[in-house]
Amino acid sequence: MRINRKKFIYLISPLKINKSFYSDLNKVLKQKKVSFFQLRQKKESFKKKLIIGKKIKKICKKFNVKFLINDDVYLTKKLNADGCHLGQKDMNILEARKLIGNKIIGITCHNSIKLAKAAIKNKADYLAFGAFNISRTKRVKYKASINLLKKARKITKTPIVAIGGINFNNYQKLLLNKANFLAISGYIWNNKKLKPVKAIEKLK
Repeated sequence: MRINRKKFIYLISPLKINKSFYSDLNKVLKQKKVSFFQLRQKKESFKKKLIIGKKIKKICKKFNVKFLINDDVYLTKKLNADGCHLGQKDMNILEARKLIGNKIIGITCHNSIKLAKAAIKNKADYLAFGAFNISRTKRVKYKASINLLKKARKITKTPIVAIGGINFNNYQKLLLNKANFLAISGYIWNNKKLKPVKAIEKLK
């Protein structure tokens, strides 16, 4: 997986996708700072996610952004997305590989080097650690530290995605400590002060 230093954002969809979302996504991806876009819809039906996914896939393709699906390997296969993200309670990575072959598979490792080592052994394409900060998108069960990033860096060259409450005030610290990508959602989509395109413009 090639890493482009300028494209350090791993963008996650808002919890609810409304009419204005698609034009906002166009404007945000146009900034050329996003490497991945993850569709994360916990409450929608498979059918609805399929409709949403097809629209997003077109926009991602236009801007050369990898389109990933959260949790759902079957949806990944059906949409022919670029890959999927698996949590510890989702399908096993080896099973997922059988279904989607050589596509990108990222694994949630919370704050555990042990989970990271297992993911590396199973040839995960990236490791996701977090939460590094309090997040409004997801309840924080596991707290990760900068120290954990340093430890992970010593054992692997696998790309690292930092997750959890990342915004303009704290993003640089994670990049300086060797996180390759920053998973961002709330700061872009639920920002009370800035529109999505203005919010992403601030992340340089």
